[in-house]
Amino acid sequence: MNIPTTMTAARMHAVGDAMRIETLEMPKPGDMDVLVRVRACGIVPNLHNILANWPTWFPHMPQPPLPAVFGLDPAGEIAAVGSGVRSLKPGDRVYVNPGRSCGTCRHCRHGDHISCRHYAFQGYFGFSTEALQTFDDYPIGGLSEYMVAPASAIVTIPDNMTFDQAARLGYMGTAYSALKKVKAGSGDTILVNGVSGTLGIGAAVFGLALGVNKILGTGRDKKLLEEIKALAPNRIEVFSIDEGSVTDFALAHTDGEGVDAFIDCLGPGAKQETFLQGLRGLRRGGVAVDIGAVAGEIPIDVHWLMDHNQRLYGSAWFTAQEGQEMADMVASGVADFSILETHGYPLAEVNKAISGIAQRHGGFSNYVIHP
Repeated sequence: MNIPTTMTAARMHAVGDAMRIETLEMPKPGDMDVLVRVRACGIVPNLHNILANWPTWFPHMPQPPLPAVFGLDPAGEIAAVGSGVRSLKPGDRVYVNPGRSCGTCRHCRHGDHISCRHYAFQGYFGFSTEALQTFDDYPIGGLSEYMVAPASAIVTIPDNMTFDQAARLGYMGTAYSALKKVKAGSGDTILVNGVSGTLGIGAAVFGLALGVNKILGTGRDKKLLEEIKALAPNRIEVFSIDEGSVTDFALAHTDGEGVDAFIDCLGPGAKQETFLQGLRGLRRGGVAVDIGAVAGEIPIDVHWLMDHNQRLYGSAWFTAQEGQEMADMVASGVADFSILETHGYPLAEVNKAISGIAQRHGGFSNYVIHP
């Protein structure tokens, strides 16, 4: 692959400002890195508002030093590999997991990279002030023609997965990792709050792929809920939270016992009571996982959790291994990403795209930038 000496990227110079399309020097991969030609980069709807308000909303979670190239979910093809990279080669079609860790702390050496104090999302934000060191190592996100990432972060994608679909692996993977944590599988009934949203649809797709017996999904938009149910009418039941209690819905479909697992995909600003209703819908020994980040202090009866042998997890993102598992499930046809409806924009229109002006089709909508 012919690699130029410069590349085009979108950079933000000040919080709240529009991104500028600029020409930057081509980054060079280290010995254990790869250089990726970005073909699609997934974006969060209304990303501009998130980036502009992040320092105020979450001051303990730093963004990359400005000016910065953002971009969380890149997919493309490998352009070059470092001298120590063995199993990857130029031309490979890949997704880049943006999770970065130090690689040497006790958590990383135990394989628990997400618990690293230096953990950060390349091209987005970090989880502590130590993450600023990580941004120094990998400063370029996916809103650029090329980017460098560690070979250990690479997920190879099959021919039946487009770059646009691969750019959604981040949010699909967050739900997949939650399903893995609750050991979802055959015979299980799971409850998913916000099943028709960007995160929740991943729980539906991979819940089906993992053989979950019954998926109980909640949301507000009845039309979207019916579209989710249509994915597997005999295995998915849906319920609008405007029509009653999530707890009653869960108990009604489990003969009063409660669900085996509860995955909450509701984001900041959602009603806390809906989250609490989901918890009350768990069976004895059931497991709850929050991936949507319902905000604020929530009153939880810990005595109830103890007496009922229940567990509550917070789960952030997913591993490269889990990313590869998802790609392999798409390759085999067990998981279907063709349900996603892509809205693509060229890099020159990045500010239009990240302003959240496009009409949404719930979690079915897939927004990407094509650098």
